Amino acid sequence: MILQDFYDGKSFDAYEFFGAHRENGKIVFRTYAPAAASVKVIGSFNGWNGAEMTEDGRSGVFTYVSDDARTGDLYKFRITSRDGRTVDHCDPYGFGMELRPASASVVTDLSGFEWHDREWMEKRTRNFNSPLSIYEVHLGSWHTNPDDENGWYTYSEIADRLIKYVKENHFTHIEFMPLSEHPADESWGYQNTGFFSPTSRYGTAKELMKLVDRCHTNGIGVIIDFVPVHFAVDDYGLGHYDGSDLYNLPDNDVGNSEWGTMNFNHSRREVACFLQSCANYWLKEYHFDGIRMDAISRAIYWNGDPNRGVNQNAVSFISNMNSGLHALHPSAMLIAEDSTAFLKVTAASEYGGLGFDYKWDLGWMNDTLEYFKVPPEYRPDHYYELVFSMEYFFSEHFILPFSHDEVVHGKATIVQKMWGDYDFKFPQVRALYMYMFAHPGKKLNFMGNEIAQFREWDEKREQDWDILKYPLHDSFHRYFAELNRIYTTYEALYKDELNDHNFKWLESFAKDKSVYVFETGMGKKKIISAFNFSDKDRGKVSFDASGKRKITELISSDYDIYSGTTHPGDDIPDVCFNEAENYSRITVHLPPFTGVMYLSEE
Repeated sequence: MILQDFYDGKSFDAYEFFGAHRENGKIVFRTYAPAAASVKVIGSFNGWNGAEMTEDGRSGVFTYVSDDARTGDLYKFRITSRDGRTVDHCDPYGFGMELRPASASVVTDLSGFEWHDREWMEKRTRNFNSPLSIYEVHLGSWHTNPDDENGWYTYSEIADRLIKYVKENHFTHIEFMPLSEHPADESWGYQNTGFFSPTSRYGTAKELMKLVDRCHTNGIGVIIDFVPVHFAVDDYGLGHYDGSDLYNLPDNDVGNSEWGTMNFNHSRREVACFLQSCANYWLKEYHFDGIRMDAISRAIYWNGDPNRGVNQNAVSFISNMNSGLHALHPSAMLIAEDSTAFLKVTAASEYGGLGFDYKWDLGWMNDTLEYFKVPPEYRPDHYYELVFSMEYFFSEHFILPFSHDEVVHGKATIVQKMWGDYDFKFPQVRALYMYMFAHPGKKLNFMGNEIAQFREWDEKREQDWDILKYPLHDSFHRYFAELNRIYTTYEALYKDELNDHNFKWLESFAKDKSVYVFETGMGKKKIISAFNFSDKDRGKVSFDASGKRKITELISSDYDIYSGTTHPGDDIPDVCFNEAENYSRITVHLPPFTGVMYLSEE
């Protein structure tokens, strides 16, 4: 690292300088604490008595070289502020930490891991013209370990089981909820103390490397959640680190978030270097294929409130960071969780955008789930809520998310949200998921969605895998996997999504019938998806498609093999070609609460 770059806010490799590093057979400790009166390093290697660190002039950089420290030793920085207060802090740039509630950093050597994913890394893309179906996972509660007192598998122990499952269900990527160290299990990793430390709940840094490496050699991409907006308030963390507001905003009105955390001061160049170096660290050292950045709306607007105005310093920081990350990792994805209508979130930084590759379409998520909560007789009044998503789709690069946020805190799981009782919910949730996979946009689903889990997610319990013994859940699981397979197989469902010629409504005015039909794709092979979201059998439904078409049914959400009422092959589409006007009149059967997907070929 060039120290001047750090002061100027340009460094993306600050972690290679700060922290604890082996240099010439010794461990060198460095921390940045410009407002501190004194800094000591205390640790298991010196009896926790403390060794005075020296500041290089007025640089703010404190250094100590230890002959005694070794890899695996515990340490903290004992910082005395100018008002005489002394606090022991974990290392902001530490590569490892103790298991909570302990909070010391761990001297960690990242070198020496042998990667086997060269072919994957060389071929990797940002998936603009590739299928992207993401399985969002909380590692501690996907499956629990009966032999561990906390129920946790290590990164390496869970690798084979998770990889096998993801491949069987035809997901392309795994997204891990934050794996950086955090003190409270209930925060799910979104309230960090160790931004550079893989949580010790699941093992070591090299075990995490092994998990990512195993995913890559099995053709699975891996995305990690990253929190660049706020951090945990624990006194051993970043808050008032050197006795001043070094990392945190000083004004309590905007200095604290709705989650009770401290907000980063993005206007400080040292903070920008800390965060952008952290993002680079996960991409470079662990080979992650993408970063999903949490709570971006809270960076765009002060505390996420548009009425407070745009936080221009944070917006500039995000844009600059993303530009730098793209330069360093051209094939890595940068994903925003953003609920605002702020413009150009996925436009390149050089064109005035925030520089993300994708944005979660939370508007689509909200409108769609609200629609399916409505009783069928009232759905005509909400008909255009589903049409609306395509009015703005081409403004950004979207991921359609049914994430962990939608299955907690009394919101009910996806299947629970469906109108009606148990038996009515399943045909609707099958139709809903066909709509999701047919709709333009990449896909994301939280673990449990694929088995139609009824219980809301609890980080203390594993998923309810035993529900697969019930036919409705087992058949839904097989149906979900088949939808994923179809999505990843047919280019018309994912290629050239942002070309407005790629999508066409064939029926978007059947308000009273709650029927929708649309076509995706631009080549000779297109996909036609037809939906009846009412509780009435619509019998024969007709619509027009340009050219002479051969229509083949790919899947129906009403197949009896998925606990529906029709048998594959029972309903053959009727196609009548009008040669004079060059269009095909297509007539299909749509039972209640049903979606059907067709391959349309010239």
